[in-house]
Parts: sequence; C-alpha cells; structure tokens
Amino acid sequence: MRIALDASYSLGTHLTGVGVYSREILRGLAAAHPEVRWLWCYRAHRWRESASEGLPANVGRRLLWRAPLAHGVDLFHALNQRADSSIPGRIVSTFHDLFVLTAEYSSPEFRARFAQQARQAAARSHRIIAVSAFTARQVEELLGVERERIRVIPHGVHLPTQTPPAERRERLILFAGAIQNRKNLARLIDAFEQCEPGWRLLLAGSQGYGAASVLERIARSPRRSDIETPGYVSDAGLHDLLSRASIFAFPSLDEGFGIPVLEAMASGVPVLTSNRSALPEVAGDAALLADPLNTESITQALLALTADEALRADLVERGLRRAQQFPWKEAVRKTWDVYNELLGNGA
Repeated sequence: MRIALDASYSLGTHLTGVGVYSREILRGLAAAHPEVRWLWCYRAHRWRESASEGLPANVGRRLLWRAPLAHGVDLFHALNQRADSSIPGRIVSTFHDLFVLTAEYSSPEFRARFAQQARQAAARSHRIIAVSAFTARQVEELLGVERERIRVIPHGVHLPTQTPPAERRERLILFAGAIQNRKNLARLIDAFEQCEPGWRLLLAGSQGYGAASVLERIARSPRRSDIETPGYVSDAGLHDLLSRASIFAFPSLDEGFGIPVLEAMASGVPVLTSNRSALPEVAGDAALLADPLNTESITQALLALTADEALRADLVERGLRRAQQFPWKEAVRKTWDVYNELLGNGA
C-alpha cells in the first residue's frame, strides 16, 4: 500500500498549528504502520528545504505535483484544506478552520485565495477530517459538504513528564500565538490594566495581520512596563514560559481548535479562554470562559484568576485531566481508521 501526504507545512522551526499537526500525523503514521510505503510530498517552494529532513525507513520524498501521478498511490491526504486539481484518485483533506470565510482577519487577496482552495478541496475530497465539531459544522454549512463525508478528529497534545512545582510560578499572565487582530489582544490588554500591580503580561508570538494596531495599543498602555512582547519563541522557550506562568489567557475571537489551550493545561497552567468558536469544545469544564467581545467579561475572569489561588489550583487539576483526553496517538489512530474506511469501501 502507498499513501501520499502533503508534508509541506511540517518543515521549519516556526511551526503554526497546521505545522504541528502535520508533523505529528506524518511521523505518527509512519511509526505506527511500518508495513505501509509512505510518500511525503512537498510543494516546489519547500522542496529544497525538505532535503535536510530526516525520513523514517518506510518513507519516501517526492515533489507534490508528480507523486500521485508517477507512483500509483492508493490515497492522498491533504493535511491542510488544499487539494490541487492535479491530484487524482482517493483524497482525504483536513480542515482546520474557516474563519477566513467569516471575518476580515486577513488581507482580501489571502481571503480570496483561501476561499477558492477550500471550496476546491471540499468538492474533490472523498473524506474530510475536521479538527473539531465546530469546524465540521462550518464545513457543512459554508461549503455545502454533506455530513456523511466529514469525520471529526481533534488535534492532540504531548503531556510533560512532570508538572513544574507551584513555587516556580510567577505573577505572569501568558498569551501564546500570533500577534494579530483575531487573537483579541487589545481587549486582553484592557483587562490586564485592571489587574493589581505586580502582575505582568507576556504576549509570545510572531507578528500577524493587524499586529501594528496591537503594538500601538501596548505602546500607549499605562502598564507598558509590565507588558512583554518577545516575538516568536521556540518550543523550549514556550515550555519555559509555561513552567513559570500562573495564568494562560487566550481570549481569541475565532479558532478552529485551539492547541495553545491544551498545551497550557498539559503544563499545569490555569486557562482563561473564549466562550465561542471551538474553544469551549476544547476547554470543556477545565477553563474559565469569557465573552471575547465583552471587555468587562474578560476583565472579571482575569481578576478572578489573579485574586483566587484556590480557583487557579482547581483549574490546574481540571486542565491536567482534560489534556489527558487528547493524546496525539489517538489522532493518528483515528486518521488511519479514515484511510481504512475509504480504501475498504471503494468510495
């Protein structure tokens, strides 16, 4: 059996959520099924970079456009919502989110390109993996995909070997993700300004769409000296921050899943997040939820967390239990089940 996957997004050190997902699924499947010949395919602009990527013994490397045509694969998996028209045969596509179709969180050019690619992938895919029930509903409603073709397989998280001791925690409120309008950071800054002196806010992430307005808001904050913006942080850097933070604040306006929420929970950090999009689905009863469009709601939740050590301790315990329900191995296993379903019934 030969199965090809688009590995383009798995390269590099500055991985987005799609990149983390791609890496985990690619390597997880290759390790779990050594009997399969896997082809990791790369788009032309990533081909040279892929040459330095070490491959498992049962994995080959191909240019994306020629792999399905020249090597007779049984199935192709687009790990992002992009299934090019040149790819024949059985196709699985993973849809991570569709917020580009519902709000102006990116440039008009990007939105137009994304919409075209998403509609093409929806039309051409025999099965669609949605990373949350929320995203599955959007695929069904916005793209007209019948529910029978959609399978919900959540993202995952790796649990640390040990939770950092409470005495290492600082009066630090951490956000991790791109600095962009969609992450709702202006309202988070408004809320932080109401916290008592001694607390700091650290916004870890590279600059995205609308970053200039966020940075301008920070510059005029009366708590400017208590707000840090270190830019992108490595995996090791994020692990260190999660081991020191006392609160993780993620009041995003729209998420197809929300991996940072799980990562914080797995690291023993109490979470404040939004009560909309996929975030309540991910958080369950293990986070404090706020209305991301209501600054007062975010403020009250943040003040409750900064003031109540017992509340923070309770959310830490709930979060650790919640994170255990999302192992990456389960995402890999369910993805393999989708392949078997598709190949077995001849759809």
